[in-house]
Amino acid sequence: MSDFRFEKHQVAASLVLSTGAMRHGCFFVVTSVTHGGPERVGDLLNGALGFFPFQHDDGTTAQYNRTQLVMVRLPVGVVEEELEPGYSIATRRDVSVTLSTGTVVSGTVLVNATAGHERLSDYVRESKQFWYVLTSGGTLIVNSSHIVALVEKVTQ
Repeated sequence: MSDFRFEKHQVAASLVLSTGAMRHGCFFVVTSVTHGGPERVGDLLNGALGFFPFQHDDGTTAQYNRTQLVMVRLPVGVVEEELEPGYSIATRRDVSVTLSTGTVVSGTVLVNATAGHERLSDYVRESKQFWYVLTSGGTLIVNSSHIVALVEKVTQ
């Protein structure tokens, strides 16, 4: 085996593209990385610019441009956001997210910041390109470039 080869595993997902098309298949992520655990789909998407490989359910593989990816839907039970640093102590913000496709998603974002900087406005300035949004139907990874509006839901 080559010294440059990494063991990978598949993570099932559905892609929503800027064209409105949906693709079903899987990502291949590295089994172990230096931050103490396996690579996550969020790590892969935030790790580089340009294209990423995605294997369709029929076995074909396509290279997709990150800028044209609106969001990724992970299967129920895949909770990679729990591996985010500070997950257990992060402030939860319930939000409504309007995407460039016209889709509106309701969910929760995790704001892990220093005291006094846990507002949603702080989160959007400091966040990565791809954000985890926790929904009742599972975890989404949303491309912040395709967010038209992000509104915090006020609880009474």
